[in-house]
Order: sequence, then C-alpha cells, then structure tokens
Amino acid sequence: MRLEAKTPYEFVIPREGPMRVPGVVYATRDLIPEAGHDQALQQVANVATLPGIVTASYAMPDIHWGYGFPIGGVAATEVAAGGVISPGGVGFDISCGVRLLAANLAASELGQCLGRVMDALSAAIPRGAGPGGVWKLADRAELEQVLAGGARYAVSQGHGNARDLDRCEDSGIVAGAEPGQVSSRALDRGARQVGSLGSGNHFLEVQVVGQVRDAPAATAFGLAEGQVCVMIHCGSRGLGHQICGDHVRLMDAVMARHGIWVPDRQLACAPVLSAEGGAYLGAMAAAANYARANRQLLAEATRRVFATQADATLDLVYDVSHNLAKIETHEVGGRPARLCVHRKGATLALPPGHPDLPPELRTVGQPVLVPGSMGTASWVLAGVAGGGAFGSACHGAGRQLSRHQAARSVSGAVLRRRLEAAGVAVRGASARGLAEEAPEAYKDVDAVVAAATGAGLCRQVARLVPVGVVKG
Repeated sequence: MRLEAKTPYEFVIPREGPMRVPGVVYATRDLIPEAGHDQALQQVANVATLPGIVTASYAMPDIHWGYGFPIGGVAATEVAAGGVISPGGVGFDISCGVRLLAANLAASELGQCLGRVMDALSAAIPRGAGPGGVWKLADRAELEQVLAGGARYAVSQGHGNARDLDRCEDSGIVAGAEPGQVSSRALDRGARQVGSLGSGNHFLEVQVVGQVRDAPAATAFGLAEGQVCVMIHCGSRGLGHQICGDHVRLMDAVMARHGIWVPDRQLACAPVLSAEGGAYLGAMAAAANYARANRQLLAEATRRVFATQADATLDLVYDVSHNLAKIETHEVGGRPARLCVHRKGATLALPPGHPDLPPELRTVGQPVLVPGSMGTASWVLAGVAGGGAFGSACHGAGRQLSRHQAARSVSGAVLRRRLEAAGVAVRGASARGLAEEAPEAYKDVDAVVAAATGAGLCRQVARLVPVGVVKG
C-alpha cells in the first residue's frame, strides 16, 4: 500500500475507484506499521468505504490492528445522508477509558509508605478475566440503574462526590441508554464485575508528575511537578464485549436489506436512523455508563487506600473514554452537520471554550489522558482549537508486538525484577499477564505524543512517570 507524505506528521493512503475518500494517518514514518506485517493500514482504507463517511478515514499515531477499525481509528458518517454506525468502530471494550486522580501528596512523602499503599491497592482492586468487583449489586434492577445512570448513579449511592461528575466526560452519564437493548447474556456477564480492572492492558498506576510543559493548563487541571497521581485504565468488562458481539451479528444479518456492502465483515453496520442502528446506540450507551460507574468505583476504592495508608486525599483531574461513537455537530463544507463520530482507541479532545467543559477548564481545553506502556511515562495533553479528525487525539502508546510475541520475549519474573530495579513497584495478577504487557511490546509513547502534538491534534501539559502498578 502506497503512502503519500503530506507533512512530517501526516500520511495519506490514496484510494482508487468510485469511493475516493482517503485514509489519513497522523504519524512519523517509524510509527506506521509495515503493511506486510500489520493489517492496520488496510483497515484504515476499508473504513473509508463506510456509507455516509465524511472527509476521510483517520488514524492516530498509536495505530495498530484492531477488530473492525484499526486501534487509533476515527471516522464520522453524516446521519442525514444515510450515515452508518458500526460496532467495529467502537470495539469490544465499549467506553474503555482513563481516569486520572491527583493526590495532596508529594513523591518524597509517598516514598515512606509506597510499599503499604501498593499492597493495599493490590488487595482492594479486583482484577483478572473472571468475576469479582467492588460493588455487589442487589439484583438485576440495580444493574439496570447502573446502565442508565453511569457514574452519576454511583455517586448518588455514596461512591464519590458531585465534583467527580464535573470532571467526567458527559458529566459521567451518556444519554439515551436503553438497558432493554442489552441481552440477558451481557447482563449476566456484567452483574458480577462492577468495580474491577479486568485483564490485558488494563491497570491502576501510581505516578509522579515529572515535568510540566504548560503551567497554566497544569494549574487548571490541578497538577504540579513532584505531585503523586493515580491513573486508572479500564472499561465495560464482559458486558461491553457481549454487546459488541451481539450487535455485530444483528447488523451483519441486515446489511443486504439496507443495501450496504463492506469489504470486511468486522465492519458490519447499519444506518444510524434505522432500528438496528438505534438499538446499538442504546446498548452502547448502557455499556458506556457501566464503564464510567466502573472507574468511579475503582477511584473510590483507591481513595480509601490512600486515606488509610498515606493520610492523603485524591481529586479527580478528568475521566475520558477512548472507545465510543457519539452523535456530534461539526462543520462540513462550510455548514453544520450532524455526524456519528466513531473513536476506536482515540480520545475526544475538546478545545478551549467548548461549552461541554466545566468552567474551570474552559479556558485551557479538555484534559487528554495518554497512558504509556508499563514502566514508561504517561502524558496529560489538552485539546486545541482547530484540531483535526473531528476533535480527536491519540489514546496510548500503541502495540508493536502481539501478546504472544511479547510473552516470548521476556518472562514475567524477569520483567518484574527489571521494573522493580528501575523503581516501579509491581503487583500483577499473573506472570504471563505481566510478560504480555512488557514495555517493548509498545511504541515509544514520547514519540507518539510528539507526532500527535506535531500534527496539531493536541498540546503537551505534563509528563508522568510511574512508581507503582497494579496490573489486570
């Protein structure tokens, strides 16, 4: 596949034939996977065939292969023009996202009690692939309350405070959730996992602000050099996974009736305004609310640990998803248009002045949270005016080795010793899980962030370094 360089940070994938919507990859050459070894570039091109697509199929610099869309993929379809919604443009872990909390604690103060904090977090944070969660729901009716109310419902039940909701995307709740569109199997899978990390690349990490690059924004976010933070990365667990699979099958069965053809069945889709499109939107919103409640509960469990083990409090900096489709209004061809914007492994990045931001963040823009790989830095970025890809930015470092390749490259025990020698306390669910998430399995997060900021998608606010990690 041929790439045409437009700028040092943007490459265009030409598309021949009647569908000439291009693919655009925001990356330096070394961050783009080779076509012979990774199908991600072909996925960018495939996404450009979706009915109603607007402008281009985009990919962030952390691009790598995913289900349907590449991870790092962004695409918008125009609702009024028969635009579609595709579960493959959201993924299995619906509303997977990142939450960042800032402590009233300096790194020098944490050092005295880091071991106790990490041991207590390891005991308090449920993780792994199976059941188990912080919140033991009374019955299915209470689960449906979670699906309808998200983090807002969790706070109403005593799990957090009103300020938390001000610092959440969508104030902690996605409108339009329809628990009735969620299958019994999905409900069963979600009932016993509320308030849990899961497995794979999900984590809870204790960090320190190593550098501040934008002092006014950092101050507005509540961050300062040397400050202790906690970053939580997780999503909608088995419930979201089941919803994705259920609705891919439903859409695959009706595409022909809607006159839709796609080059990859993982891009199964339906018009946003169809019955099938509406059903998925309702179920997806329910899963997004589950994910936001999930992170809210884990944040509260973390607060209790810091209160008892370090005599410290934690304030929420921000919580934002990176696997979601949203109905948004953007300017297209000089006119406002209602679009269905898919962000698959890509983060919403609202610019300064956006009305959806709380007043204290409106002058500086939305926090964009970009975790690195285990043992490497993470970043706090901010949205900018005129950012591309419908106001989107990268979401992480991006894989460059499969889990199998990573596990063959290093043992979990060796990796643990290496990380702890570098000053990172590790609490992992399994040795195999640690090896699969080795730092060398990921791209250089600093290079990914440099590409994203160089492309004008966001700006740098602060660089965070890890001191302890609880792995799923």
